[in-house]
Amino acid sequence: MERAGFASDPAKARGRLVAEEESSFRSCFQRDRDRIIHASAFRRLKHKTQVFVEHEGDNYRTRLTHTIEVAQVARTIAGTLGLNTELTEAVALAHDLGHTPFGHTGEDALHALMAPYGGFDHNAQAIRIVTRLERHYAAFDGLNLTWETLEAIAKHNGPVLGELPWALAECNAAFDLELHTHASAEAQVAALADDVAYNNHDLHDGLRAGLFADADIASLPIIGACYAEVDQLWPGLEAKRRRHEALRRVFGVMVSDVIETSQTLLAASGAACVEDIRALDHPVIAFSDALWRDLKEIRAFLFTRMYRAPSVMKKRAEVSEIVEELFPIYLNDPHQMPKGWHAEIDAAPNETALARIVSDYVSGMTDRFAVQDHARLTGADPARL
Repeated sequence: MERAGFASDPAKARGRLVAEEESSFRSCFQRDRDRIIHASAFRRLKHKTQVFVEHEGDNYRTRLTHTIEVAQVARTIAGTLGLNTELTEAVALAHDLGHTPFGHTGEDALHALMAPYGGFDHNAQAIRIVTRLERHYAAFDGLNLTWETLEAIAKHNGPVLGELPWALAECNAAFDLELHTHASAEAQVAALADDVAYNNHDLHDGLRAGLFADADIASLPIIGACYAEVDQLWPGLEAKRRRHEALRRVFGVMVSDVIETSQTLLAASGAACVEDIRALDHPVIAFSDALWRDLKEIRAFLFTRMYRAPSVMKKRAEVSEIVEELFPIYLNDPHQMPKGWHAEIDAAPNETALARIVSDYVSGMTDRFAVQDHARLTGADPARL
């Protein structure tokens, strides 16, 4: 599809914090995408929790498989809308880089521990990773991504108003991301693709875990109609295939709704360029009101039956304890961290700076490494999880 006028144009990109000679065969957004894929933080996502802790089963989503699903949905939507698929994919691939081990449970624990030092926010940590913590290139720290990609990572959920998370404030001071405005349509697509992916795959994983049954979700909006369609087309279909056929239709309903609603919003906006998108006082990528109401009902079900299920809550308490015990151990004796961190530790001017270094280290851990390291430092049995 021909690219729309309001799409992000790599030829008009605002550049990188450290000037580089651009590639002769890749656009600047392609290059950003490739750097993200090759980042250490991206590889570690394969052993980080989505909902179920990494070792609970090989078929559950991890943070990496979730990220790949988001990127796939985002490319589809962006391409249909005439947006820049390369920028969209880069943002989708980077959006969860800042997550701690053990998913949102780990983040909640680390945020509480970091409260005296400015807190912890996984979106801001993603920015910190791509601007500072990936240290592989000779000329700069981080990945030296374009302004457009950094803006999209920072603002894909909308304008960032009020007091900024400290990690985002540091980046913004060096490279003004115009945080008070909406981001490009490509960034907005990545945000909605995240919603599509996790709403769909959490239904899959909850069913697989036995937290609820097909009959429990068949009464929910969207889902019931999809099961009914499958039953009409293939009466008596084997249960596993029936489930897959129904949920792939749920997936399609969400994607189609985003595309149709966003086409209407983009046409009504009158936007002729990406700056017009940023200047609007509302997003241009969205679910319809009707589908959003249905999704809220599905989310309420998942919150009660999955995210707050007794077995999940028990696991949440266990993994929270790991983060809560690891952080003070390293804060009190930071030289127990690997030698590669010692120079930065020794240069830390105060306790806040030191705590933020410890936070970088702990938040970067995979589930399995956090369990192993906790066992090494405390003598706990790693098999208890």
